[in-house]
Amino acid sequence: MKIKSTLIVLSLFAAPAFASDQGVSKTREQVRAELAQAMRSGDMLASGESGLTLKQINPGAYPVDASAQVTKTREQVRTELEQAIRTGDILAGGESSAKLNELTPGRYPAVATAPSKTRGQVKSELARAIREGEIVAGEDGRKLNEIYPDRYHAAQHAAANAGQIPTTPRF
Repeated sequence: MKIKSTLIVLSLFAAPAFASDQGVSKTREQVRAELAQAMRSGDMLASGESGLTLKQINPGAYPVDASAQVTKTREQVRTELEQAIRTGDILAGGESSAKLNELTPGRYPAVATAPSKTRGQVKSELARAIREGEIVAGEDGRKLNEIYPDRYHAAQHAAANAGQIPTTPRF
């Protein structure tokens, strides 16, 4: 157990050495102060492979952050719950993760929707996305302009020279 604790402490001391911002260095006292603060607040990783912090495993043992405090009153929460029950905007039981108003829309009032785009707007957006390579191409989620930057970079410059898009950003 002592070896694990020692390794965790050493990894915290070594972390700034591997940080991407090499220009900013911290003093030994600053690192010790950060470690002490992390130990007090429970922001240190727990042992094992869970990847959870000590505060996540045992929240009662550490002080509550000011940002995590409740900002709604009990009455406000009750009102929101009653509204959700009335409109069916509450999860249905089971594994479907669908809301009640999605499963049985006839029982609940219709949900107002925002005006949608016209067919012409969608077609023009698709044409622009194809032209600029904004289409997802692979399983890794990269777009065509990320996979083939030369191909789409040249097309962007040609469009800029033709006066279709500005070359410099306007603020």
